[in-house]
Amino acid sequence: MALPQIAIVGRPNVGKSSLFNRLVGRRVSIVDPTPGTTRDRVSQLIEILPPTDLAYDRTRDAAPKMAEVVDTGGFGVYMAEGGRFDDAGEDLASLTPQIEQQIKAGVQNASLILFVIDAQTGVTGLDERIARLVREAGRSDRVMLVANKVDDDSWIGAAQDGSRLGFGQPVMTSASSAFGKRSFLEAIWDRLPDWVEPVASSEMKIAIVGRRNAGKSTLINALAGEPRVIVSEIAGTTRDSIDVRFELDGHVFTAIDTAGVRKRKSWADDIEYYSHQRAKEAIERANVCVLLLDAREEVSQIEKRLALALMEQHKPTVIAVNKWDLVEAERKTSDYIDYLTQELFALDFAPLVFLSAEKGEGMGELVKVCANLFKQANHRETTGRLNAVIRAILTERGPSSKLGTRAKIFYVSQIAIAPPTVAMVVNKPELFEGQYERYLVNQLREQLPFSEVPIKLVFSERKRMTHEELKSRKKAGVETLDGDGGGELEGFGD
Repeated sequence: MALPQIAIVGRPNVGKSSLFNRLVGRRVSIVDPTPGTTRDRVSQLIEILPPTDLAYDRTRDAAPKMAEVVDTGGFGVYMAEGGRFDDAGEDLASLTPQIEQQIKAGVQNASLILFVIDAQTGVTGLDERIARLVREAGRSDRVMLVANKVDDDSWIGAAQDGSRLGFGQPVMTSASSAFGKRSFLEAIWDRLPDWVEPVASSEMKIAIVGRRNAGKSTLINALAGEPRVIVSEIAGTTRDSIDVRFELDGHVFTAIDTAGVRKRKSWADDIEYYSHQRAKEAIERANVCVLLLDAREEVSQIEKRLALALMEQHKPTVIAVNKWDLVEAERKTSDYIDYLTQELFALDFAPLVFLSAEKGEGMGELVKVCANLFKQANHRETTGRLNAVIRAILTERGPSSKLGTRAKIFYVSQIAIAPPTVAMVVNKPELFEGQYERYLVNQLREQLPFSEVPIKLVFSERKRMTHEELKSRKKAGVETLDGDGGGELEGFGD
């Protein structure tokens, strides 16, 4: 069974995104008074706890319910604004049909529809239009009317006006002040289906990042097999980071579409700043990232900075070259690979995939490569194998010191996955940092199952040990690796 969906709908500026963020428990949707800020279906998985009020005919230990809550763009953005242009100079009229199509799709798939009105403004003609559209779609039975901005008891009377929309008495709450939050959540729990679909913890999250108009939204739609994200020639259409769950070859994935990145000095408003922050957060929570390039464009400073940021965060990354079908007749693949290796040197180990998102070509290969990187990043190597590999590397080439200090590694172990993190206890950490650290990482990547993912090395200086600690380590058979190029073993007692 599909995970139950909760769709939040309503006219612009009734507080849908604020209500979405309140349900999720953190700021995900961008909250801004500019009509039309939310343009896509932004979704997150949430857990709704059962009611604790004994007035409900349920036990206190009833199970929580999982759902996918979906924020949508405001109905009638262009009509509400009289055909205005927004602050970035974008004609909202060209987006409104797509925004409303996204809302209709969200309503169609929803198990529960939260129809949000503004208690302080009262019912408007646009509210009545939305109510009529919902009824025409045959979804009236799924609607829960929510009167938002009921900041205190003084607004309860005004909120009652919403009942004339024909969906019963509104549930009253305030997304900003949390007034009525408990009764609001209990009402949602009561309306959700009793069955839920377990969400696998191994589900891979893939963040799509890149500059504006590289084709990120088109790629998401191609992966999902349906127009889940608005595709437009207007640069910067995607403002939020959008999660889209899809299935391929029996495996479930979550693709995260992000706002296009551009130079900081080009940011038009606060919305672009928050979009940039969402993109950063998307990278942080992703298991694998796809750096999407436009094959027709030269690699810019934006992509170079993104490559460095992905490397600094140790994110497994696929470099996906989009729109390759438009240039393959005039470019050699080998020459382009050499070009990217030079321009994106920070990710010279990352795999490359050539695709056409618009034609849906290369989708299977892209997902397979992402799955392989996910597997590499979550691999845990044995301490014995690590010691053997490090010994061989030191035998071939150990770190040098101008002062003639002999570098030694006393202990090696992988202490974490995603990213693979290798801890080394050494005599002088400064001898291993910098150039030799890069050499060591490259050698580990060649000899261990981490060939295409970042590896994190942690060096620490050996502390003086007590006699009992030395005896314990010797008894356990712990080896010390000598870094003078001879690869000889030393005991801990010298």
